[in-house]
Amino acid sequence: MANSDIPVVVGLDNGGNSNNATVLDATGRFLVDELVESPCQVLEGPEAAVEALAAAMAQVLAHTGTPAELVRAVGLDTPGPASATGVISAKGSTNFSQPAWRGFDIRSALERRLGLPVTYHNDGNAAALYAHHSYFGDEAMRRSSVSAIVGTGLGGGVVECGRVVTGTAGMAGELGHVHIPMYGLLAEGQPVPLCNCGFVADVESVASLTGIRRNLLPYWLTRFVGHPLGEVDLLQAARQVRQYGVDGDPMALKIFEQQAMALGRLFTIVANFVDPDAYFVGGGVVEASPEFREWFLGTVRTHTTLRTEQAERARFALVPDLDMAGARGAAIAALATLDGRSGSADPQPGR
Repeated sequence: MANSDIPVVVGLDNGGNSNNATVLDATGRFLVDELVESPCQVLEGPEAAVEALAAAMAQVLAHTGTPAELVRAVGLDTPGPASATGVISAKGSTNFSQPAWRGFDIRSALERRLGLPVTYHNDGNAAALYAHHSYFGDEAMRRSSVSAIVGTGLGGGVVECGRVVTGTAGMAGELGHVHIPMYGLLAEGQPVPLCNCGFVADVESVASLTGIRRNLLPYWLTRFVGHPLGEVDLLQAARQVRQYGVDGDPMALKIFEQQAMALGRLFTIVANFVDPDAYFVGGGVVEASPEFREWFLGTVRTHTTLRTEQAERARFALVPDLDMAGARGAAIAALATLDGRSGSADPQPGR
């Protein structure tokens, strides 16, 4: 429940099927400790989707008993590709497929609809920001981190001194499209993987659900003849691989080992460009059993080559509260804009 004297910001996470919302007060306390979801209506076009975001905000304010007049700013995140200021790519995207979305400025549209300042990040950057602040707390503004989030694609972000590095066009932190060496990662006779973006041998071509479906599963099914997933549509089979991995299935573990190796090679490259304090991993592995999560993260770390000085300082961890991470990261970004703040408020998850 909100304290009626404390200003708040709202975080809105726009997904492919639903919006998730949260409320963060000016002391750094989240007023929501569970998902507060509502339909996103992106398939009905920009106008309907902006109204759905406004409705999501009204819903979470009612859920927390927060008066609308306490809201000082709103943080928004959406899937990409989009500019650093929230303009959807002129080429469109998987989530924003209608022609009306191409080049649409969703941040400004929501700002006009709400009459409040709106900050914007893509969903990977927002989750990375939340992971950073959640992990470092009081030290967040003095630390750096890189997050890789395995989903349909590979998202993530780079955070330096508590702020997301966006780049001039908003494309910084597109970790999925970093090329990595494949020697020693691919098995004998395994084809070089292709990415949906047209790249060959980037991280996403291995470490993503799409990479499993297009590249990894078709190969490994030829090595594990008679495997039950060979009788299932490839998309459905790819979605089931994680549970097989949790159950210790040898083929599934080969697939996830390759994904972990790919992330380790990505982090090795990152170490030489950014040298962050922490490396975070998120996605489906976070939703698996604790034993599987720890095995996967340990494998990522094993395949991350660091100098001795880096290895003594670097930390590896999982992105927490993944379903809520986007909305919470968006709220943190909004809070940083209040009263010229530097973003030093330290969110307190679950409080």
